[in-house]
Amino acid sequence: MKKATSSPDKSHGLGLLALISTVITSSIGGGIFALTSDLAIAASPGPALIAWGIVGLGTLMLALSLNNLVLKRPDLEGIFSYAEEGFGKYTGFISGWGYWISAWMGNVAFATVMMSAVGYFLPVFNGRSQIPSVIVASVILWLLTLLVNHGIESAALLNAMITVCKLIPLFVFIVFAIFLFKGQVFTAHFWTNVGSNLQGTEAIASQIKRCFIIMMWVFVGIEGATMLSSRAKKTADAGKATLIGLVGLLTIYVLASVLPYGYFSRQALATIHQPAMVYLFKEMVGPWGGALISLGLIISTLGSWLSWTMLPAETIRLMADQKLLPRVFSRKNKQGAPTVSLVTSSVLVQFFLVTLIFTDQAYQIAYSMCTAAVTICYILVAAYQIKYSWQHLRESGSRWQLAIGIGALLFEGTAIYFSGFKYIILCTIAYIPGSILYLMARKESERRWFQSPLERLYVASVVICALVAIGLVIAGKLVI
Repeated sequence: MKKATSSPDKSHGLGLLALISTVITSSIGGGIFALTSDLAIAASPGPALIAWGIVGLGTLMLALSLNNLVLKRPDLEGIFSYAEEGFGKYTGFISGWGYWISAWMGNVAFATVMMSAVGYFLPVFNGRSQIPSVIVASVILWLLTLLVNHGIESAALLNAMITVCKLIPLFVFIVFAIFLFKGQVFTAHFWTNVGSNLQGTEAIASQIKRCFIIMMWVFVGIEGATMLSSRAKKTADAGKATLIGLVGLLTIYVLASVLPYGYFSRQALATIHQPAMVYLFKEMVGPWGGALISLGLIISTLGSWLSWTMLPAETIRLMADQKLLPRVFSRKNKQGAPTVSLVTSSVLVQFFLVTLIFTDQAYQIAYSMCTAAVTICYILVAAYQIKYSWQHLRESGSRWQLAIGIGALLFEGTAIYFSGFKYIILCTIAYIPGSILYLMARKESERRWFQSPLERLYVASVVICALVAIGLVIAGKLVI
């Protein structure tokens, strides 16, 4: 056993409370403010509670897998590195590209929910025309890009303010929702909102399935917290923080999304204007409640948007450093920001913001694509957790880690099945330009496109799936 003095920097590391706070605040974004209405569309309170239990357990297994890999393989940088180490360079590219897609698509979701919150104060942003929202969101997008390009993303004071603005409105909402809770309203249609009170397990199972992609969206970002495990004062604190933090997150999510079923009918919740929490709290306590939640949501989402502006840029910069993308994406400016990667990601966000003019389901599309893309990455993390644990099966705790990896893999695979393959298939379209860039990077570094015949098969399979997806979209059989 190593002596404590062998790692002197540990005394300046993160304590248990700081790690727990990181787990909670890195995952809570704008999604929770729109959660109740989306959930009410999918399910009644009974099936929703079951779904929360399943998603919470599955997310815990994923977080514990990440925590184990961070501790066992601190030499690997970037979440996609596990896929590359375990299954080859192209698989690492698949993971990293999926994570990158998820990161910038999440910014599209941030933009839509924030402009809806602004609409509480300025009705022009709640009108039928999406043009005002797209214009203002575009201005914010490029201002944030400019700020991040000058290295402002690490401001500690700003992060502290964002944390407060996230949690205080949520706690106020939950406290009032508890006091205003009506048991008879909550239990009136506990399992279903039509016909008899219980229509059988098939109806319940269908509702649970519809909850999955909604619930998984609010846990996107949990990996950012577990990546800080190596900076803990005590190694044991990392696992404790993951468990306690996830319990805290799950408690906040369940209370914020399920308590309103005890004040409004499911039909009322499903049809309320988005972001749902704003208008729910306005109905509960008056206009000041809507204003409080709106202000908290605007500042919280703006802060999350700022942080996640850097995340996709850093992802493809790391991929370029590891020769999964061309060298141009690894270039940094004087402030250390990857300008090319940053601008590339922002251009794509801008493109999708413009498309919001033509749809009234912008938020749902954005978070569904984001969740589907990151699920690919999570599956590969779980797969490497299984492979690594199997290779070190004789080590203490490896059998337990193997079981955790299997559980995480089964959960993520089940989530894809429950959520439907539509968004996964759509994501493959984005892998065509990505695969071209990957082959360019291979040519730059080794003067050959493929490492092996198996890699040729992987690339061909992805391209074929993407072409099929394009054909289905054109034929109108795959509707976004």
